[in-house]
Amino acid sequence: MNWSGLETLLSGVNKYSTVFGRVWLSVVFVFRVLVFVVAAQCVWGDESKDFVCNTKQPGCSNVCYDNTFPISHIRLWALQLIFVTCPSLLVVAHVRYREEKDKKYTALHEGTHLYANPGKKRGGLWWTYLLSLIFKATVDAAFLYILHHMYKGYDLPRLTKCSLDPCPNTVDCFISRATEKKIFTLFMVASSALCIFMCICEMIYLIGKRELGSKYFAINVRWLHANVVSTSKFTCLQQYHAF
Repeated sequence: MNWSGLETLLSGVNKYSTVFGRVWLSVVFVFRVLVFVVAAQCVWGDESKDFVCNTKQPGCSNVCYDNTFPISHIRLWALQLIFVTCPSLLVVAHVRYREEKDKKYTALHEGTHLYANPGKKRGGLWWTYLLSLIFKATVDAAFLYILHHMYKGYDLPRLTKCSLDPCPNTVDCFISRATEKKIFTLFMVASSALCIFMCICEMIYLIGKRELGSKYFAINVRWLHANVVSTSKFTCLQQYHAF
């Protein structure tokens, strides 16, 4: 997988993100993508060959490995990173669409712009950005649940027992680098939890800023209306006295 290409695409998200969004992006690339590419893949390697059982029964080791590792951690994390980063690309695509729409509008209306700033999170773009945050947090939470459910609390024991067919009896199977794999698993889980927290913070920030802006707008409208009414009354009184 070409992670550098993905990084190049997502680097444009920084221009349209809040502070929380920039922290989220940094966590994704520094603590998840880089760790995944540089270290995690080397630690896991070829798991099926390193999974050893104390039997020579043909097929027993393969069946026990499939039972112990329903889905490889590496493949699960790769799928998680793909799903998590896709919504950010959708935000970039929405901004590009607004920029092209603004260019066409400007060309038809002699320099008048449709958007003062196409990248400003208002209208449809605000909803796209908010939905992308909800989707990212939901995906991370779902993958954490899947990993927790399959591996019983993110645990990786050194020894696992297996009695599935075609094993002749209950056999002992050994997971290589179990402690190291458990440390990397907990690190990736903590990184995912931090990303979920940052998404929630950003959602609160966006909604709070929108509500606060609406409140101040309503106050300003009422203040302006009151001033206009007072000015009109004062003008009428002046005209009355002058008459």
